[in-house]
Amino acid sequence: MNLKLINIKSLGGVHKEGTKWLRGADLAHFPTIENAYLIIKEGKISSFGPMSNCPQDELPIQNCSGQHVMPAFVDSHSHLVYAGTREEEFNLRLQGASYEEIAAAGGGILNSAKKVGQASIKELVIQADYRLQNLMRYGTGTVEVKSGYGLDPDNELKILRAIKSLNVQTNATIIPTFLAAHAMPNWAKEQGMNDASYTKFMLDRCLPIIMKEGLAQYLDGFVERDYFKLDALQYIIDASASSGLPLKIHVNQFYDIGGIEMAVAAQALSVDHLEVMTPKAMKALHGGNTIATLLPSCSYFLGIPYGPARDLIENDTIVSLATDYNPGSSPGGNMQLICNMACAKMKMTPEEALNAATLNGAAALNLSDRKGSIAVGKDADLLITKAIPSLEYLCYDFGTNHIQTTILDGHTQ
Repeated sequence: MNLKLINIKSLGGVHKEGTKWLRGADLAHFPTIENAYLIIKEGKISSFGPMSNCPQDELPIQNCSGQHVMPAFVDSHSHLVYAGTREEEFNLRLQGASYEEIAAAGGGILNSAKKVGQASIKELVIQADYRLQNLMRYGTGTVEVKSGYGLDPDNELKILRAIKSLNVQTNATIIPTFLAAHAMPNWAKEQGMNDASYTKFMLDRCLPIIMKEGLAQYLDGFVERDYFKLDALQYIIDASASSGLPLKIHVNQFYDIGGIEMAVAAQALSVDHLEVMTPKAMKALHGGNTIATLLPSCSYFLGIPYGPARDLIENDTIVSLATDYNPGSSPGGNMQLICNMACAKMKMTPEEALNAATLNGAAALNLSDRKGSIAVGKDADLLITKAIPSLEYLCYDFGTNHIQTTILDGHTQ
């Protein structure tokens, strides 16, 4: 699609060409051009600038008077493909049950795995597409989607094939991740496996097929005291080295067991959650290129601490924001709300939140050459707001969808 957006009230996210990510004080700048234009040609950003420099040509025009334009959100951590819902567990938590207690009673991840086992690929795609359509209406253009609710080779591959099918039918960009270690299923315990031997089994069985069919771009594991410990993480690190699939690791959600230090030493692309941090973990991330992905809606929903965004930013760590969209601990994927939570609960500024939800989110998927900022040649993944006072308003007024139009790959959704 070719299109010229004119009279844009403000065009945001106009970072210096070639900027891969933002950290420290740079994160606090979300550069804008007032009274701007932007031209889309063949799905890419062709040119942009102040209206005084807008070229005269024959392209179709969309007048954005009173509206703002910025890059579409990049959600770099989600579990969008799953079966059914788990609102009954929400009620149990309200009555005092903890996340760990629900899991020990056969709920949690095991509950979702049972439902995935009963669903077909087609059913998984239909459910996920409904969720994805909502996300796009709220301004998300790119979403990472993990497996992890299969818990055996056949069902993990089923989820990854569903993710691949979903990607084919949408203008959104979907990045698949193999979550090899999410929870220990009963069948593995009955066979005498522990967390490490189960992880190795899943990697050995699934990775050859994943590589042959191109089903995943990243490897992940849920590294926690009561889930998968450092021996299991080592198997994932080894598999990453042999397969070439980079690491994105769940870590430090409930306890610090040294996973961040191991992941950083293995050059993980991102470490995600980080609700519980220690000085050693902060030191491991200081000044490095491993991205700290924070998931505030998970903290909100479970009632656990929020990731220490301010400390991480001042620690010269690259910080991104994502939804953790999943049926158990974050049943929602609204990135506008994520930005509000980042400001209200983690004391990020609106500019920091918008950068963390766009350019740094793209960096957490190795996509900052294509996504996350306004630059010539990047994908035309854009959101056009309704008539709101400013882009900061997206982080301020929560509970309302402020997006008028989402454009993905140059196509209006």
